[in-house]
Amino acid sequence: MSHNTWIHRAARAVIVKPLVNTPVTPNHLTTLRLAAGLAATACLAVGQPVWSAWGAGIFVLSMLLDRADGDLARLTGKTSPWGHTYDLFADATCNALVFVGLGFGLRHGAYGLWAIPMGVLAGAAVGSILMMVIRIEAQEGARAAELGGAAGFDPDDAMLFIPIAIWLGWSEGLLTAAAIGAPAFALLFLVIFRKKLR
Repeated sequence: MSHNTWIHRAARAVIVKPLVNTPVTPNHLTTLRLAAGLAATACLAVGQPVWSAWGAGIFVLSMLLDRADGDLARLTGKTSPWGHTYDLFADATCNALVFVGLGFGLRHGAYGLWAIPMGVLAGAAVGSILMMVIRIEAQEGARAAELGGAAGFDPDDAMLFIPIAIWLGWSEGLLTAAAIGAPAFALLFLVIFRKKLR
């Protein structure tokens, strides 16, 4: 993942720079990221439009905090293998559970109770990708499982489509795309990095 995407730049300006000379540590931001991701999941699981809109906004905050923790670590010289691993586990948890929350929230919609396993499938696929990243990095070193980005975006920035789709009223289409696309991307990731995962 690049460290200079548009989301990184926004997080650096709004969150990181004001915190550089404070007692706030990168792990504090990772913990806040995890709490925000869990709160976003809970809001989405309620299944009401107002709660979903709030959940989408909180998830944007969670994404900004995700970019901010690493930036703060680099700017303050507080990088650590444990902090990096904690960040990856927080990412896996938040990015996976947001789909589970979306599925639960859509249980009264067109898909009925099928929305729940669709959300679980998408979440499990996203979580498995991040677990593969953790495994590869444990064997090969940091950034060994990196996929390149372009034009100020990297593959992880696709998660920004979640809140946008929710705000635009496309939640059911998002769930369908995630239930199909996330497992397909997990398989693609497995194929790309199969040698490193042996």
